[in-house]
Amino acid sequence: QAQFVESGGGLVQPGGSLRLSCVASGFSFTNREMVWLRQAPGKGLEWVSNISAGGMQVTYADFVKGRFTMSRDNAKKMVYLQMNSLKPEDTARYFCAQSGDWSLRGQGTQVTVDS
Repeated sequence: QAQFVESGGGLVQPGGSLRLSCVASGFSFTNREMVWLRQAPGKGLEWVSNISAGGMQVTYADFVKGRFTMSRDNAKKMVYLQMNSLKPEDTARYFCAQSGDWSLRGQGTQVTVDS
């Protein structure tokens, strides 16, 4: 069964940066498109970004475009999310998952943007 462990979250001031990491196991990582998702308190799960299996194609939600960068390392079975120019509205728990199967995801990592 697919498993994910996210890390790298924390408390940061508006305008700051964080780099999230996710290590995956239990499936053929190099053949699967991956996503980052987030869930703010009291809100539903929200798609953030998507990366192709080879890492060459990345798409972003409009609200993070130009600020966040998703990447992957297939040798390490990891995906990353570099988050710059963070805003208070980016406060959420962030998860990685396989594209098309958001139900299987890890515990997530909390990102709090607050002065």
